[in-house]
Amino acid sequence: MVHGYRVVDAHCHIYPERIAAAAVHGTDEFYGLHSVYNGTTDDLLARADAAGVDHCIVQSVATTPTQVKRINEFIAAEIAQSGGRLTGLGTLHPNSRDMRGDVEHLIELGLHGVKLHPDIQQFKIDDYRCLKIYELCERYRLPILLHTGDSRYDYSNPNRLLPVMQIYTDLTVVGAHLGGWSVWDRIDRLAELPNLYVDTCSCSAFMDAQKMRELILTYGTDRVLFGTDYPMWPMQDEIDNLLCLGFSEEDNRKMLSENAAKVFQL
Repeated sequence: MVHGYRVVDAHCHIYPERIAAAAVHGTDEFYGLHSVYNGTTDDLLARADAAGVDHCIVQSVATTPTQVKRINEFIAAEIAQSGGRLTGLGTLHPNSRDMRGDVEHLIELGLHGVKLHPDIQQFKIDDYRCLKIYELCERYRLPILLHTGDSRYDYSNPNRLLPVMQIYTDLTVVGAHLGGWSVWDRIDRLAELPNLYVDTCSCSAFMDAQKMRELILTYGTDRVLFGTDYPMWPMQDEIDNLLCLGFSEEDNRKMLSENAAKVFQL
């Protein structure tokens, strides 16, 4: 706990030890940034302990359909060994030949939702290939943690997300990075969507506190989840950056743990 708050980090990436260094380096190269941690489960748990983070939601991303089963089984195995400290999301890929089978398998593994990253997986949010994903996730009540926003591309920007959310009105989506990393000036209409939540990860490094507070208020604190984007940023700094925004204790509790518990059924 931190200052009496239970803390759930709703956005963490982990990798098998043998590939963690390469995977973290690849993400760093993609964004032109430098992660501060190494991306392994042991390191995540150690960093969480040091920062007072009680629980972490972990995931990884399949860049090909053949990786889906292997990644989901890895995430499930890490959760089983975590002593209740982790909750896992599965990955899917729009080119899968058996989307239903992939979804049913991740449910059997005990995973609590799906992580998609359109920019890295190279598909547009509103691509017809993704409609089966949304249909199945809506049917099985699986929330999707979705990377949103990148000024360099047009895979994951708000204009792609809006029509999907208007069609799949019983689908719960968490739009990472306050709904539009690097394109926060385009998020206005997203706040109208009652089935959209957002998380705070990888935001405070790119804007001042006043801007971040304004963006959170655009959605409302009932729909904002705290996340650090582990292994990208120092966990304690991300907690401090949220707590310094001047929200009430009730709002801080919602953002630091209660909203994540609701969305991911913790």
